[in-house]
Amino acid sequence: MPSFTSGVAEADPDLEARLRVRLDEVEKQLVAAVHDDDGFIDEAAGHLLAAGGKRFRPLLVLLAAEFGDAGASDIAPAAVVIELTHLATLYHDDVMDEAALRRGAASANARWDNSIAILTGDYLFAVASRVVADLGPDAVRIQAETFQRLVHGQIHETIGPREGQDRLRHYLDVVADKTGSLVATAARFGAMTSGAPTAVVEALTEFGERIGVAFQLADDVIDIASESADSGKTPGTDLREGVPTLATLLVQAEARPEDARLLELLAGPITDDAEHAEALTLLRANPALDRARALVRQEADEARALLDGLADVPARAALASLCDRVVDRLG
Repeated sequence: MPSFTSGVAEADPDLEARLRVRLDEVEKQLVAAVHDDDGFIDEAAGHLLAAGGKRFRPLLVLLAAEFGDAGASDIAPAAVVIELTHLATLYHDDVMDEAALRRGAASANARWDNSIAILTGDYLFAVASRVVADLGPDAVRIQAETFQRLVHGQIHETIGPREGQDRLRHYLDVVADKTGSLVATAARFGAMTSGAPTAVVEALTEFGERIGVAFQLADDVIDIASESADSGKTPGTDLREGVPTLATLLVQAEARPEDARLLELLAGPITDDAEHAEALTLLRANPALDRARALVRQEADEARALLDGLADVPARAALASLCDRVVDRLG
C-alpha cells in the first residue's frame, strides 16, 4: 500500500493482507477502466493514475466494507468509481490553480494544456459514470449528489464569500463540499455494497465526511508548514494564488498589530518569489498555524468518536489509525 495508508491495519495481519490484495485488485480495475484504444487519450487519462497517490479513498471503501460482507463483488468497482472521481477533480483543480506539479510530476495542464486537462477530467468523470451504472440506481443517485456537491464547493470557492458572510465558515463549507463529500461517499459505498446495516452505513458516512475535512485541513497546514514539496505539489500554492486557507483566515480574523506586514501580503495573490517566501516564513512563525493544527486534531477526534458505536472488528481500529495518521502528518 502507498506510504500514507501502509500499516493502518498492522495490529491485525489478516486484515492487512486482505487490504493489500484488494487494493491490488482495485488498482488493476482502475488501469482497465481508464484504458482507451486511442493512444493519446490513454496516456492523458492514465497520467495522474501512473503518478501514484495515497489511494486514501479506495482504502476507506475497503475498510468500510469490513462491517458487512467484505468479499462482495461490487466493492472493488465502488472503490474504482471513487478514485476515478477524485482523479477527475485533480485534473480540473490543477487548471483552476494553474498548478505545475501534481504528485511530484508535471500536472496535465503543464504537460499539455488547460483544454486537454479539462477534457481528460471530463473523460474520467464519464468513465466513473459508466462504472457506477453497474452498481444500481441508488449508487448512481449517490454519485450524482456527490458530484453536485463537488461542483457546488468549487463554484463557492471560486466566487468567494458573499457580502457579510463569515469567511472562515465559508471556507469550511467549501472544504466539506470539495473534499468531505467524496470521502463520505467512499465510506458509504463501502458499507452499502457490503450489505452493512443502515445505521452502520450512516455512521461511516459521517465518519468519512469528518475525516475527509480533517485530511484536507491537514493538507492545507502542510502546504504552509512544509519546507519541501512533501505533498507532491509546490509549497504555498494556495498562498501564491491568493486562495484563502485555514491558517490565513485565522490570521486575518485576529488581525493583530504585529501581523501588519503579513496581512498586507495576504491581501491578494503573491506573485513575487521573494514576497512569497516572506509570507511563508511569517505564517510558519504565526500562532495561527498552531491553532489550525488544533482544529485539525479536533476534527479528527470527532471522526474517531463516531466509531464508538460500531462493532469491534479489526477495521474499526484501522479507521481509528487513519485518524491518528491525519494528525501525525502535521508534525
